[in-house]
Amino acid sequence: MSDDNQKDNDPWLGEPESQADTDRGADERRHDEGKPGLLGRLRGSRNAAAAGQSATDEPQNWERKVIEKLVMGLFREQRKNRRWSVFFKALMFSYLLMLFIIYMPDSGDSGVSIGKHTALVDISGVIAADAEANADSVITGLRSAFKNKGTAGVIVRINSPGGSPVQAGYINDEIVRLRAKHPDIPLYAVIGDICASGGYYIAVAADDIYADKASIVGSIGVLMDGFGFVDAMHKLGIERRLITAGEHKGFLDPFSPMNSQEKDHIKLLLGNIHKQFIDVVKKGRGDRLANNDDLYSGLVWSGEQSVELGLVDGLGSSSYVAREVIGAEKIVDFTQREPILDRFIERLGVAMANTLSSLAGRIK
Repeated sequence: MSDDNQKDNDPWLGEPESQADTDRGADERRHDEGKPGLLGRLRGSRNAAAAGQSATDEPQNWERKVIEKLVMGLFREQRKNRRWSVFFKALMFSYLLMLFIIYMPDSGDSGVSIGKHTALVDISGVIAADAEANADSVITGLRSAFKNKGTAGVIVRINSPGGSPVQAGYINDEIVRLRAKHPDIPLYAVIGDICASGGYYIAVAADDIYADKASIVGSIGVLMDGFGFVDAMHKLGIERRLITAGEHKGFLDPFSPMNSQEKDHIKLLLGNIHKQFIDVVKKGRGDRLANNDDLYSGLVWSGEQSVELGLVDGLGSSSYVAREVIGAEKIVDFTQREPILDRFIERLGVAMANTLSSLAGRIK
């Protein structure tokens, strides 16, 4: 039997192709193999196998290799992301730890002795109930400083333009009480850039006061300030409508005129507080004060001038007082500061409130 007859009769070989089918298949193979991408490669691989081409021209397992490359690439990307995540977490932790160490008091428990030292309490900024330099915080620091068994002396370091006479009076009274309760522990006030008004009100409670030669000291006086817009409203044609129960209830209203009776009353009030201030200064400084009426006029002087006027006892810094006067060079800070987390939460809340307010304004 001839080969041609064998091919025609063999059922496994299928129906014989015509010349037109063969030509059409060849055209499809050339067309598909020229296509880029997955479809072209699949058709090219199929046609190559059908045509009996070598497996080396197009690998049969290329799909598996592509998937493996994709998986490995994804794995490397995830590993890189994890590394960056760990890095940033470590960086944030280090930053928070550094802040904690910076702001952490030298003695967490004021009742635990930490060796002989000079205790320091800072009063910085405006003295007010809602400020950092408020009576509650300062008094808490002072009590902790006196309570510690290793405290050889206390320094109240003041850098304040003044503030509330009530808050300053609280602190002054507490210093006097603590000095009487702990007569063996001296307390000194050290002035930084400025110690005026309420700041000096506190300083005079100390045993002695030290300052830098260029420090600003004094301002023993009382004031009440504000603005009046009566003439401006008149020129603009604006009418002020104020309803009160009490003849003088609205006398501090900036949009209403102030009469002479109300002005005299305010001056009497300020004069009474001024007298309290003068009495506290005289009680604290005694005969060290120069006989000069200008001391109580509200004027200020340099630290060098203040020594001559008796407002200050000497020139020196906190380190100088700790080393040369108290005799304990080591300084331990007992200042009560707002916790870092509380400050962060407070500022975050303010920022969120401002953002929400801005968004609400835009929506309107």
